[in-house]
Amino acid sequence: MLVSPQRTQHLQAALQDPQSLYQLLADCRQANGTAPVPQFVSLSIAMPVVTELAALETFRQPDQLYFFCECANRERAIVAFGAAATVQVSGANRFERAQAFIEHCFAHTAYLGDLHLPWSGPHFFCRFTFFDAESIPEHPFPASTLFLPRWHLAHHGSEGVLVFNLPLAGRSSLRQLAQEVCAQYQRLRTLTPQLSFPYANSVWVRTDPSNRFQRSIQTVLTAIQARQLHKVVLADRLEVQAEYPFQISACLDRLRTVYPDCYVFATSNGRGDTFLGASPERLIQIQDRQLITDALAGSAPRGKTAAADASLASTLLHSRKDQHEHQVVVTFIQQALRQLGLTSELSTPTILQLSNIQHLHTAIQAKVPLTLPPLAIVAALHPTPAVAGVPRDLASEQIRRHEPFERGLYAAPLGWVDYRGNSEFFVGIRSALVRQDVAQLYAGAGIVVGSDPQKELAEIQLKFQALLRALG
Repeated sequence: MLVSPQRTQHLQAALQDPQSLYQLLADCRQANGTAPVPQFVSLSIAMPVVTELAALETFRQPDQLYFFCECANRERAIVAFGAAATVQVSGANRFERAQAFIEHCFAHTAYLGDLHLPWSGPHFFCRFTFFDAESIPEHPFPASTLFLPRWHLAHHGSEGVLVFNLPLAGRSSLRQLAQEVCAQYQRLRTLTPQLSFPYANSVWVRTDPSNRFQRSIQTVLTAIQARQLHKVVLADRLEVQAEYPFQISACLDRLRTVYPDCYVFATSNGRGDTFLGASPERLIQIQDRQLITDALAGSAPRGKTAAADASLASTLLHSRKDQHEHQVVVTFIQQALRQLGLTSELSTPTILQLSNIQHLHTAIQAKVPLTLPPLAIVAALHPTPAVAGVPRDLASEQIRRHEPFERGLYAAPLGWVDYRGNSEFFVGIRSALVRQDVAQLYAGAGIVVGSDPQKELAEIQLKFQALLRALG
């Protein structure tokens, strides 16, 4: 539901005057009638570009939901706080139910303000665990959580935006709400950018189950060689203890500096737990009905010299084992999109180079019809062979059998959906679950014919190093 655009010019003034904002909200509620379903108004206002990480550091509270994501090289970042609306869903149809909830809320939302800006309008932020089973009571994150934030702050290039999502229904006082929003707006307008986050913390490893991991690889290899399945992605977990509680913003600052090509992210459960990381893997990006998804599989370390680096990249490009592992992912994505009625186009395989590792990468594109919602695509693609294996169901059984921990959000879809149908989800790899002074780090390796247990162990230890350096 759109509110007349000519009211946009009054929005900035209204956000500085509680009485004017109250009148605007009251007008919106009256215009929306007396429908018995929740009603929201979304206010978008242009803002000078500030450091979203500074906003995270300033406003983050242990009991508050938040979502942060930055892609430094693409000059994009967003931070979202609180919940104007939220839902948790589980089970095999969780993506479908989540999409229905999002569409219901967007259908009963009025949009005002600078809607031409990137990141403007309401966005639902979503996180799904790797497996769709009912939530495990002791696990800190449920099977699915979606929330429409009370506000989000974002920028793309030189354009910044602030979005408030406000409830209009119920017995809440619009006058009190107007006062709170105006106060929040004033705090955000005077936010001091914090460009560096000095940090030092002593970190030591509490658990190192590498022997068990190698034994699991060997067992899976036996099943692969017997042609029971083609690939399994096995993950390992490293638990570390710090001298002091981890400083989330400082850890993210390190990650965005070292991994500017990655999705540097953090999300909380509102109970003191944070899931963070630096993921190189985009699951989907939909912008103006154009879909891009990544096939990312096949890995090699970086070289210590330019010549060694180029040699390792060339070996990766021509490795039969890595080419096979990569092609499995490409074929899976193409088939999944075809089953959705989409025709895909492939880029030429390239090398994606990160600071400590390089991967085979193929971008896959397709045009998305208006009738196909974003979460239907997420449901079809998750989990890809890059994080599960082939066949997917048999590989998932092996993961359950050999990993003595719950993956939770590790290797799972995290991202957002906006009111226009645009969407972006990345895969929660190179990640850690943090609570005060303890962190559980996750990393995985794809096991296929020709895999060497010792080399696969070395690969995940290399992936662990990225997070250890950020946390310590």
